[in-house]
Amino acid sequence: MSELINNSQSRKELLKHMILQLHDGVAPEAVRARMIELLTKIPYGEVVEVEQELISEGLPESEVLRLCDIHSQALEGRIDLSGMKIVPPGHPVDTFKLENRELEKVVRELLTLFSNIETEFSGPGTEHNFNKVKALFNSLMDVDKHYRRKENLLFPFLEKYGITGPPKVMWGKHDETRELLKNAIHALNAPDVITPETMEAKVEIYLKPAAKAVTDMIMKEEEILLPMTLDKLTETDWYEIYRQTNEIGYCLYDPKITWKPQGVSHEEETSAEEGTINLPSGKFTSGELLAILNALSVDLTFVDRNDKVKYFSQGKERIFDRNRAILGRDVRMCHPPSSVHVVDQIIGDFKSGKADSAPFWIQMGGKFIHIEYFALRDEQGEYLGTLEMSQDLTEKRKLEGDQRILSYKK
Repeated sequence: MSELINNSQSRKELLKHMILQLHDGVAPEAVRARMIELLTKIPYGEVVEVEQELISEGLPESEVLRLCDIHSQALEGRIDLSGMKIVPPGHPVDTFKLENRELEKVVRELLTLFSNIETEFSGPGTEHNFNKVKALFNSLMDVDKHYRRKENLLFPFLEKYGITGPPKVMWGKHDETRELLKNAIHALNAPDVITPETMEAKVEIYLKPAAKAVTDMIMKEEEILLPMTLDKLTETDWYEIYRQTNEIGYCLYDPKITWKPQGVSHEEETSAEEGTINLPSGKFTSGELLAILNALSVDLTFVDRNDKVKYFSQGKERIFDRNRAILGRDVRMCHPPSSVHVVDQIIGDFKSGKADSAPFWIQMGGKFIHIEYFALRDEQGEYLGTLEMSQDLTEKRKLEGDQRILSYKK
């Protein structure tokens, strides 16, 4: 038996045989128990190779996808990661893992709420806790950016090296998870009375399965996908992924460290940073534009025509906290559940042409804050997106008389 366990080819044949048993209808529990008994440890690369071989030999990708959860759960904790490369802070793999830690925090918070439904969803605290669950699922939806970075940045490099099967299988699991999360949020938005009984049904049918799908993917990533990609991709490949990450955005985490690998040219990045931006009334470099936007005494946030957050200014004193984790996020997910319907109405009015701006003002921490949304349109009147502008007007409201330029002194 030890000869079987210690031989790479035998291990792979055994794993392949057991997956095919699942395909042929052998009871999942029996196969899982046999895997646990025989496969004490299996290198991460062999799991990838087996999935690739099964697809190459004609097992439909949809079938590998169906069986993926069963064999992944059986192998959890039994995959040998001793050969995995260590990455420095700021590396794309480091960012993927730190995002996973944030997703796990959200799931733990949800499971805590679910563990005592009778107490948490009855009495005066019910509405607060229910809105908290909604907000936490909004946060979990941020995983879409994490998945899109894998699909659009990481998977193409794997395909370049001939690894096509496992990425397709994982992409299918991404889509399943997205659908479970959408169903969970739809269930949370259903117009029914929240009682311990109705909440129990939502939790068991929709919420727990969606949360579990997120954490199951973390295992597949960290024990199989990421170690394998570190073996295959070069530093140049990783740097290209790193450079394009901002275009999609981050998931619940904003990297604080700039990663610039040694031996990889950064000339293209420098050139892009110093590029000239030409406008009808003048021009400036991207560095000058950045300085101008950050010097304004307002907070700016731009949401594109597809309702995704694409930019925010970084002035010295922001009114509302922003970090790069919101980039690429649906703007609805950036607001409390209780106000999402208002956000929908404003955007709808802007898109239809019914309105061009929506001003609000609030008292916050002793300050008078003015917030205004503007519809952005091109010269033909086509909707381009929405600009949110927030400004602390507390001191300006106190101004009286004049202060002319000739009175300037320091």
